[in-house]
Amino acid sequence: MNRKLLWAVFVIGLALVIAPFALSLPSKASAGERMLNSFEPIMQPNQVRTTAYFYNDVFVPLGQVTPMLSARNVAKFQAYMKGFAGTRADAAKLIPILAQALHMTQAQVQALMRAQLPAMAGMLQNLPAMQRDFGGLMGTMQQNVGIFSRVPAGLRHYQPLVKTMQANVDNFRQVGPLVTRIALHRAHPTPA
Repeated sequence: MNRKLLWAVFVIGLALVIAPFALSLPSKASAGERMLNSFEPIMQPNQVRTTAYFYNDVFVPLGQVTPMLSARNVAKFQAYMKGFAGTRADAAKLIPILAQALHMTQAQVQALMRAQLPAMAGMLQNLPAMQRDFGGLMGTMQQNVGIFSRVPAGLRHYQPLVKTMQANVDNFRQVGPLVTRIALHRAHPTPA
């Protein structure tokens, strides 16, 4: 064989041996293997279905609620809360005023209201609890206006991830055995 041809074959062979190391392919392959191993639990079909369920059936509908939890609406509801305080003060005067006007005792007016206006009587009786409960709700809403305002952007951001996961379940299943074989080969290399 011609010496020039032998040298060319030798150089090509040497390049094929050195190139993977020069390009850091072993470390990149190890990094790819670690990445695939890390993704394996969340790329299982049941986990992808669960992720898609929470995204599509919980978070997307929640995103439709978030516009109601704006600073403008919180301010509007806080004004309603002030109305609760005024209504509560007026309600305390209502029974005595009606008792005097109807020439009845306060107990008789309360009994009349329970019989003739049960919803109003119940509401008036529950005003303190309603004010307390709505006050707690308003505090929570006000503290989280900033978070709720970012939900639509978060949904847009995560939508491609969920769709990519759903689209690649079968691809991941096909790559999984390859990663296992590589890991087994590294643990028990074939003797040269």
